[in-house]
Amino acid sequence: MKKRLLALLMAMVLCVGLAACGQKDPDPTPEAGGTLTAGTYTASKLGMNGQVKVEVVVDETTIQSVKVLENQETPGIGSPLVDGEQEGTIPTLSIPKAIVDNQTVNVDAVAGATITSATIKAAVEDCLTQAGADLANWKTPVEKNGTAITKDADVIVVGGGGAGLAAAISAAAEGATVIVVEKNGAVGGDTLVCGAIYNNPDPALQAKVTMTDAVKTTIENALQVTPVNEEHKALIDEVAKEWADYKASGRTDLFDSEAWFTLQTFNGGDCMAELPLVKEMTYNAIAGYEWIQGLGMEFNDVIGQGAGALWQRTHTSTKQMGTGFISTYVENIAKNDKVEIITSTTVTELVKDAEGKVVGAKGQDVNGNTYTFNAAKGVVLATGGFAANGKMVEENKDAEKWTVDLSKMPTTNRWSCSQGDGLAMATAVGAQLTDMDLVQLLYLGNLKDGGLTKYPPRVVNGTDQEIFINKNGERFVNEGGRRDEICLAVLQQPDAMFYFLESADGDYVDVKSAITADGFTFQQMEEEGYIIVADTLEEMATKLGCDAATLKATVDAFNASVDSGEDAYGRTLFTTKLENGPFVATPRQACVHHTMGGVKIDTECRVLDADGNVIPGLVAAGEVTGGIHGGNRLGGNAVVDTVVFGKLAGETIAK
Repeated sequence: MKKRLLALLMAMVLCVGLAACGQKDPDPTPEAGGTLTAGTYTASKLGMNGQVKVEVVVDETTIQSVKVLENQETPGIGSPLVDGEQEGTIPTLSIPKAIVDNQTVNVDAVAGATITSATIKAAVEDCLTQAGADLANWKTPVEKNGTAITKDADVIVVGGGGAGLAAAISAAAEGATVIVVEKNGAVGGDTLVCGAIYNNPDPALQAKVTMTDAVKTTIENALQVTPVNEEHKALIDEVAKEWADYKASGRTDLFDSEAWFTLQTFNGGDCMAELPLVKEMTYNAIAGYEWIQGLGMEFNDVIGQGAGALWQRTHTSTKQMGTGFISTYVENIAKNDKVEIITSTTVTELVKDAEGKVVGAKGQDVNGNTYTFNAAKGVVLATGGFAANGKMVEENKDAEKWTVDLSKMPTTNRWSCSQGDGLAMATAVGAQLTDMDLVQLLYLGNLKDGGLTKYPPRVVNGTDQEIFINKNGERFVNEGGRRDEICLAVLQQPDAMFYFLESADGDYVDVKSAITADGFTFQQMEEEGYIIVADTLEEMATKLGCDAATLKATVDAFNASVDSGEDAYGRTLFTTKLENGPFVATPRQACVHHTMGGVKIDTECRVLDADGNVIPGLVAAGEVTGGIHGGNRLGGNAVVDTVVFGKLAGETIAK
């Protein structure tokens, strides 16, 4: 008590002294116990993609408001989708509201967006500290009083990524009521962070592409592959006839067809996929493309060759990464009263009835509520693969092919999405798994965390306008080759990394005005070290730490290949010499990207048991399935998979 009286007396003396000097009273120092200095405070913290700036307004005892003023977090995950708010919980919106509602920073992180959530809370804590808070008084846990909830629908979709949302829309179109259950705070899954490329033959756009002699060799070589069965032989014969007709016609535009797309996909997967499933995808790719466009999806009007796509039949979304696909689905679902989305809820088991039919699922949300989902028609399993589960990948991989420890390798996937939990649920009800040893790496991961972020547009869809060089300034692989072959080559380079090297030449996109797929400017990429820029090759060599003569010889040799159409590494796609600055080098590494194995399905997406029999009431679509891509998935085929089989799964279960 004496100490407190003494402190008050000293404060009074100070105030009198200041008043005598004509100065204003200083802001009072808050006492322990929650008192704050009223005002508006701001703080910035580093989030997933950049600085997140937060504003906090307080009075003496209360947090009045919290706002995220600036951020570059991934749309649909850390921040709202480009086209309005998204179904579910977005941290830049929900974390501020939860803090104000509960008067504590000890609120739950948004599932699937934990980094952004933690960043916002840290910034709010900074603001409270500025206001003189004792943070211990602002970290009271939020009480959770979970209850048992039962929900009924015709169809329960487990997983709200691309395949799950496509299934929900198509099931509803057949008249079914649908509930989509998503474990993350918002729908989107790994589709949100994909390269947003979609393959299908497109005569109108491919008519603008000239067929070169070098590209023709790709077809000639494919026709020489020894067939593995009669169905494969019949497919080769069909393509051979189409190719002969094309040559006889005198055409010079790019050859393509459903049969050729199928043969490339099957051959490109080492003939290990189930050809009927491959056909289901490739022969319906055009219909899927038209279907999603009918829903409002927009693509660029230029055909390209996506990374690892092997042919110029790749369409690219007009929006950042996979946000175009997900926003299209979300906007359609928002207008459909037959579909309900429940987020932040993890399904833990599928439920069978006495006759062996899957009739629902059980789970729990982040607030402790337990759910029983009853499905009158059945369940769509669309939980994704297991590429982010390093232990699972390492245990199942083909050890002869991948000699490195994949459990220690970064992944391009969202950790919260690709954990393989759907596979455990499926096997618990008797589902058969297939191709579990088939794992794909991708060479587009950044060196920071492996994410598919901050790279110039040509890197993902401009294979004809760049080369790959190692730290010594040397080419080492066919840039238009298979993803697995490129990744195996990358792993043999110094420090297991390489650079995409492009110049200001070419017509895919102006290099300096480019905006990345995740919304970053050329200047931001350079400032943050995601790209290296130089006006000359000599300057580039200095910045990369390699020999200038070696780098120049590498580029000169490639430019000669553009003229001759012949390449030491077997490349067939040439359109652009690298001659004029600025030159741009994008450092990248190989990362675990896609798991080709999963539950075994038939051509109607029905899940099969160990004896090959259909499990009633259970269908599956997307990366949770196996048998479609074989030993190597072509770039751009994953999104086709989600659209074609997602739509088909919804139709099958609804009927």
